[in-house]
Amino acid sequence: MQALVNKIWYQGHPLRWLLLPLSWLFAGITCVRRTLFRLGIISQTVMPIPVIIVGNITVGGSGKTPTVIYLIELLRQHGFKPGVISRGYGVDIQGVKTVNLDASAAEVGDEPAMIVARTQVPMVVGAKRVDTANTLIAEFGVDVIICDDGLQHYALARDIELVVIDGQRGLGNGLLLPAGPLREAAWRLESVDFVLSNGGPAAKGQFEMQLVPTAVKPVKYDANPNDYTFDQSQPLVAMAGIGNPARFFEALRAQGYQLALSHGFDDHQAYDKAQLCDLAKDLPLLMTEKDAVKCRDFAQENWWYLAVDAKLPSQFDQQLLARLREVAAAKQGNFHGIR
Repeated sequence: MQALVNKIWYQGHPLRWLLLPLSWLFAGITCVRRTLFRLGIISQTVMPIPVIIVGNITVGGSGKTPTVIYLIELLRQHGFKPGVISRGYGVDIQGVKTVNLDASAAEVGDEPAMIVARTQVPMVVGAKRVDTANTLIAEFGVDVIICDDGLQHYALARDIELVVIDGQRGLGNGLLLPAGPLREAAWRLESVDFVLSNGGPAAKGQFEMQLVPTAVKPVKYDANPNDYTFDQSQPLVAMAGIGNPARFFEALRAQGYQLALSHGFDDHQAYDKAQLCDLAKDLPLLMTEKDAVKCRDFAQENWWYLAVDAKLPSQFDQQLLARLREVAAAKQGNFHGIR
């Protein structure tokens, strides 16, 4: 099914024309919803501290999670105390839930589990972003909220909008769901504060982002990396359950890894031990960091993950920090809560 969807959205499959009437319906619904928020008929909740939305206008992964991690580290380096909120995709959370360091992906979602494992940032997940934001402020005393996804969740007022797009696949056929991959039309990019192009050329006014591989690490949760040695020259099986698995496999081949087999799973795929043992056989298994958090409790000794870091130009850092300081200064003594 996922293969057919990719053909429709990114390879010009003619089925897109049959789905176009549903896209028009989707466009009408989203337009009405945006208008209700813009006119104040449906209110937005304003937070007393700056809110940065990291989102996209396409379905599927575009590099939001590495971007969130980059922002956490950038803000910490400049004296801020950031916290993160998220929906916790694929997990049924009643109310809100704090993401602890040992939280499993099944409890909080794969991306929240990965973010906290990497950064130990204060993080709260839940279906209602306003509730997660209030909990984050009350329990952790953060001074900046980073919202992982939620660009279309207008109930939470935002001060800075940052959109990540796939620099290789772009906006696909440019059509709205379900005929295309777009949650909102391309014009939405003109209304946000920053657009990051992940792994591809940046258009005028955008910033190019690259995902830079770091070290290969064992997936086993209790493993000491110093006790294991990864041999990059040996044949291996690569797997990825992300929005664009082909990007991961291409990056591995470019770095000289010997892929005996590459297997892409659906984004947010759940795994079990038997399934992956059958996939890998006796070969080493190499996966993404996002996959690793779902496999660490049953991982074998020859299962590995490749961590990546986002790399952005210094001009982006300077502009984001300047904008953030403006917002923070404006919010001091000028907070109303609802608009």
